[in-house]
Amino acid sequence: MNTPVPSLGNPQSTIEVLNKYQFVFQKKFGQNFLIDPHVLDKIIRSAGITKEDFVIEIGPGIGTMTQYLAAAAREVTAIEIDKALIPVLEDTLAGYKNVTVLNEDALKVDLCRLVQEKNGGRPAKVVANLPYYITTPIIMGLFESHVPLESVTVMVQKEVADRMKTGPGSKDYGALSLAVQYYARPELAANVPPNCFMPRPKVGSAVIRLVCHEKPPVQADNEAWMFAIIRASFNQRRKTLVNGLNNAPNLKISKEAASAALEDMGLSAGIRGEALTLEQFARLSNLLGKSGDFGKERT
Repeated sequence: MNTPVPSLGNPQSTIEVLNKYQFVFQKKFGQNFLIDPHVLDKIIRSAGITKEDFVIEIGPGIGTMTQYLAAAAREVTAIEIDKALIPVLEDTLAGYKNVTVLNEDALKVDLCRLVQEKNGGRPAKVVANLPYYITTPIIMGLFESHVPLESVTVMVQKEVADRMKTGPGSKDYGALSLAVQYYARPELAANVPPNCFMPRPKVGSAVIRLVCHEKPPVQADNEAWMFAIIRASFNQRRKTLVNGLNNAPNLKISKEAASAALEDMGLSAGIRGEALTLEQFARLSNLLGKSGDFGKERT
């Protein structure tokens, strides 16, 4: 049986589906449905979806992008938290035999097991249109649980995409930038204006593709410890890195230890966290991990 052509992706068809099911948008889920076929086509191209791919979609909504993914991929598993959308998805995806819908919280699904079952443990691709409030938890959850992934292509707020791809010295540079770049190479695929969604969000969005590294670009002796140092370095952006680390109650790093580590790296004790590269944070965490001056806690 041939895969049907996507029937959603424009305002009229979206309104018809919403009216048919008398669907009420849930503000708590940050629901904004794509209604521009050109953007949907661009997401599929940017994600590099082929007939060889197993794709995990997070937040399918009424199934608009799911239809496009199903037409391009070998198999799709769509994870939707809103139970009110399940009968809608059963309708809009009825013709697509290569789609499975899970009514679950994506943060609680064992994605490693899913990839093992559906793709034999080979790296999968993730595609998602993420609401602002859940963007960072979802992306970091994917990376930190070490799900076998080739790439993560997501629609996010424009400012979040900027934070993911920026480097040292920028006002957007922070813990999210470093965390994403430790696990993947960010590529901005497209800027998407508010009129491409229903309802219209108040801010612009962007599609960003995160191409997962086969191995991290830097060597951190203790990954969790490095990220604890990174978070502490940005918790108080106006303070020096030394003071930021010293003020973090869970790290127990003295000013003397932090200053000595920075001196060993050829950096000033007055430097701020926003000036350090990922490589420098990895070296700093390795030095402080060996200093023995951070107390018992490393998380």
